Amino acid sequence: MCTPDQASQSARDPAEATITLSINGVACAGFANETILSCARRYDVYIPTLCELEDIDHAPGACRVCLVEILQAGKDTPQIVTACNTPVRDGMEVQTRSKKARDMQRLQVELLMADHLQDCATCIRHGSCELQDLAQFVGLQQNRFFDRERTEARPVDQSSPAMVRDMRRCVRCQRCVAICRYHQKIDALAIEGSGLERMVALRDADGYPNSVCVSCGQCVLVCPTGALGERDETDRALDYICDPDVVTVVQFAPAVRVAFGEEFGLPAGTNVEGQIIAACRKLGVDVVLDTNFAADVVIMEEGAELLARLKQGRRPTFTSCCPAWINFAEIHYPDVLPLLSSTKSPQQVLSTIAKSYLPEQIGVPAERIRVISIMPCIAKKDEAVRPQMVHDGQPETDLVLTTREFARLLRREGIDLKDLPSSQFDRPFLSAYSGAGAIFGTTGGVMEAAVRTIYALVNGRELDRIELTQLRGFEGLREAVVDLGGPVGEVKVAMVHGLGDTRRLVESVLSGQANYDFIEVMACPGGCVDGGGSLRSKKQYLPLALKRRETIYNVDRAAKVRQSHNNPQVQALYRELLQAPNSEIAHRLLHTHYASRKRELQHTVKEIWDDLTMSTILY
Repeated sequence: MCTPDQASQSARDPAEATITLSINGVACAGFANETILSCARRYDVYIPTLCELEDIDHAPGACRVCLVEILQAGKDTPQIVTACNTPVRDGMEVQTRSKKARDMQRLQVELLMADHLQDCATCIRHGSCELQDLAQFVGLQQNRFFDRERTEARPVDQSSPAMVRDMRRCVRCQRCVAICRYHQKIDALAIEGSGLERMVALRDADGYPNSVCVSCGQCVLVCPTGALGERDETDRALDYICDPDVVTVVQFAPAVRVAFGEEFGLPAGTNVEGQIIAACRKLGVDVVLDTNFAADVVIMEEGAELLARLKQGRRPTFTSCCPAWINFAEIHYPDVLPLLSSTKSPQQVLSTIAKSYLPEQIGVPAERIRVISIMPCIAKKDEAVRPQMVHDGQPETDLVLTTREFARLLRREGIDLKDLPSSQFDRPFLSAYSGAGAIFGTTGGVMEAAVRTIYALVNGRELDRIELTQLRGFEGLREAVVDLGGPVGEVKVAMVHGLGDTRRLVESVLSGQANYDFIEVMACPGGCVDGGGSLRSKKQYLPLALKRRETIYNVDRAAKVRQSHNNPQVQALYRELLQAPNSEIAHRLLHTHYASRKRELQHTVKEIWDDLTMSTILY
């Protein structure tokens, strides 16, 4: 699994840099097996790249943009090579900006653009596209080779309720294939075809519904262009907001408030909760609620469910808040489904309450309410249309906007978040939250929140030390033994994030090798703060995870109430509607079920060989 501090982890002793070379006439020292690109970056020399992505260790040399001119010791003739996969050598002279290198870079970018749909102004990546940046860098002023008919004939897959795969904009960088195969271990994407017909395809499937994709969206985060993206629903959101007969209810997730401000020039990790509320009001939203409130409700339900299972000797229990994890379980490991908590995710819990409890509170018929969720997650779109979440043709959640879509919506309406004064939620309706609800947005947070409440339920008093640091960290898999006291005693818990580590954990559980009572799973590395629907960072995968994570923990520390069961609005909800955790009405409204959708990839030896050999083809 990728970590957000790759640079610090890869720091090496300068004394080990024993290879002498020059870059643009400046003497440099390189490490054994270090690439020209890596060495140039250490000396603050810029070389343009497109397919390469350092923090997932991806440098296929496919785009041919990082071209430099080198003269090797003992040679009379300079060479043009790709900097991302050419190692440094003693005596090498590297020129990154020679006339020949610049001319060839420009030609290569022109060829890439010629194979790319020329509609930048209408693309969702306009202004935030790595290919556009390259065109500016090389000074591209013409495109002599564009074949519109050929490009527009490429497939656009809109079979998913969550994602769009547009091969008219693909540059074959293979980042998406790498992140899906080697980091998430799903292997839903493959490179197929050759020459001009080469493209990213769904492996062994003609559309998302029959593929092994789980909609985690990590491929979207690494895509440098608009070839992969969320299904845009900003127009539909505006239709709801502007309809006088519709009462729009907006909820936004714990992670959104700490992973959104940078889009508008604020420091990474800034808590913009109040500004998001103000922006929703300026858009014309009728009621603004907080998914954090529903996270507290989820803890009440899931905690009671876990205690009941422990008494029955049923173990382990897996959390069920992450929809990509649910997809993963249904598609890849349906045998684990009986171990999943039946509690709905916070998004679905709040949407259900907004259409059952809220109408009476605000005096509006339930049929007039439309719930819009703002989520750092592409899989939430998929979750909202699950058959289990639709009743009599009416979905619990009507519409999901990713963080990126919400940013586009605000820009369309001329709203600059950093200029807005902070506003408050529509109290006292479904908006108060505890610190426990806030930390749902990062890996380990669900587990920590659950332990706080379960301990109180078992012992009738609060934990002495509220922050359980043993449950925090960024390792792919963490384990801890927590003493819940009373008749429960010690329980063994595990937290896992990233589907590569999740696969290993699930297999160890099913084989009987793992021994846990409670397991939290987040499909996205880092949890929701780095969800597939969050803001993208050029040239990097997860550069802001730790800053966002720290702000979430600060929200918890600043909260007046830090345990879900002490949230007064949650207490009121149970008094006035739900009666008690896991009651009949709570189970009817807030719990669900899952079903096997098992699919297996089956590759012939020829297909595996073609995949291996085609990965070395250059364009």
